[in-house]
Amino acid sequence: MRLDAFQTLADPTRRRIVETLLPGERQVNDIVEQAGIHQSGVSRHLRILQESGFVSVRPDGQRRLYSLRPEPFRELEEWLAQYHALWEARLDRFGAALEQHQKKKRGHTHE
Repeated sequence: MRLDAFQTLADPTRRRIVETLLPGERQVNDIVEQAGIHQSGVSRHLRILQESGFVSVRPDGQRRLYSLRPEPFRELEEWLAQYHALWEARLDRFGAALEQHQKKKRGHTHE
């Protein structure tokens, strides 16, 4: 079963693992230590993250190093970009209303 990006990242444990991998490659023991999750849980969530394309694994001798893949994050960014104009317009209106409110407030204090 392949989860979509939002289902994958909806789980707080998987988000914590993603945050742990943000600085770069890590082996499972490092993720366990930094994320504060049992190894069995980390392994299960890493498998889900790998199956959904968020994480890649690279063998290095006896170790397996996990790292984030940029592609799914770019896809999320592209999807969110559709809504950027909506947010910008709302923020612009909010900023204009706030500025107008502050001008009125300054006008009342000088009277």
